[in-house]
Amino acid sequence: MSQAPDNTTKPLPKHVAIIMDGNGRWAQARGKDRSYGHKAGAEVVRPIVTACSDLGLEALTLYAFSTENWTRSNEEVSTLMDLYVMYLESERQLFFDNNVRFNQIGSRDGLPPEVLDALDRMKEETKHHTGLTMTLALNYGSRHELTLAAKSIAKKVKLGDMKLTDITEQTITDHLYTAGLPDPDLLIRTAGEMRLSNYLLWQLSYAEFYVTDVCWPEFTVEELQKALAAFKGRTRRFGGVV
Repeated sequence: MSQAPDNTTKPLPKHVAIIMDGNGRWAQARGKDRSYGHKAGAEVVRPIVTACSDLGLEALTLYAFSTENWTRSNEEVSTLMDLYVMYLESERQLFFDNNVRFNQIGSRDGLPPEVLDALDRMKEETKHHTGLTMTLALNYGSRHELTLAAKSIAKKVKLGDMKLTDITEQTITDHLYTAGLPDPDLLIRTAGEMRLSNYLLWQLSYAEFYVTDVCWPEFTVEELQKALAAFKGRTRRFGGVV
């Protein structure tokens, strides 16, 4: 009889990306409005960031607000924007205590001035931190990101700063918002949805996917550990044969 593989010695992912889904549904199931769910979801970020830092992960990227989310009600969007400012102000000490470097990816266009100020302040204050890089994907859309990268590369070719033959996959990677970060090894999506929702389409090419029915406000460190254990149980082939 073959023995079960020993996953205890397998490496953890370097970079975990999370789609934090289900805040609204979780709140509505409890007779509350969607804003209640977003506020509860914001409280979950602290223990997850702390756990990822303690585990020695290099990067954690959280999908907070997509370019498509602007179609939601003005009240919900306003609540979310206020939450981002409150989170960055209230969790400042968390980033310092854990040597976490803060990063943001996504378009700055359309974000309120107070949100931009909070983002810029946190990035500046933590830029020399050497631990976990925590990235907030805010006003982010992967197709838009890829379009911007293509335009930037095309402009360099037009100006003669780059030859067409110089363009490789690495060239595209270097022109994305996530330049300098390792590609995610593991994608976690909460609330049971089985889609990428325009999130890190290029970067997730070889990531392992873990989907849980647990909504984000109830996603605990124990749930994170389940996802990491599932990752360690996978055999990553990258298109080849082991």
